Amino acid sequence: MKIIFSLLLIGILATSCGIYSFTGASIPTEAETVSVTYFTSTATNLPATLNQTITEGLRDLLLSQTSLDLIESNGDLDFNGTITKYQLNPMAIQANETAGKNRLTIAVEVEYNNRIDKNQNFKTIFNRYRDFDSSENLTDVEGILIEEISNELLEDIFNKAFVNW
Repeated sequence: MKIIFSLLLIGILATSCGIYSFTGASIPTEAETVSVTYFTSTATNLPATLNQTITEGLRDLLLSQTSLDLIESNGDLDFNGTITKYQLNPMAIQANETAGKNRLTIAVEVEYNNRIDKNQNFKTIFNRYRDFDSSENLTDVEGILIEEISNELLEDIFNKAFVNW
């Protein structure tokens, strides 16, 4: 009897605030579709593939972590964004006035529209960076840095939209 009661209680709690997944995502039960508009850029000097990396990464994350259907536009849940910063700065200046490390920073401004619950809508800038030794050439480490930064940005966007942090 205790087992049945426990399973019933878990079922009620898991569905009381929308669809709950074991990723911690809470998605409105009425939502069936999601759309991600191709991310544009106002930043300069970024790799030509960064827009696609962010856009496709968000689409893949949504498909793998939710049961929503991905559509071209006007989804029940809709994401669009702009890459606003792609910047390389010297860090950790040493005694001889040279940088010991460099920092690559990427920022994206994301607008999320929840057509089911307008109170969940947001427009937020997400920033992430990675430091690397100044002895390393950016072109040698750029791909790895972009992948790491992009994964963190995408996780931040997903969490803001669905985990309510």
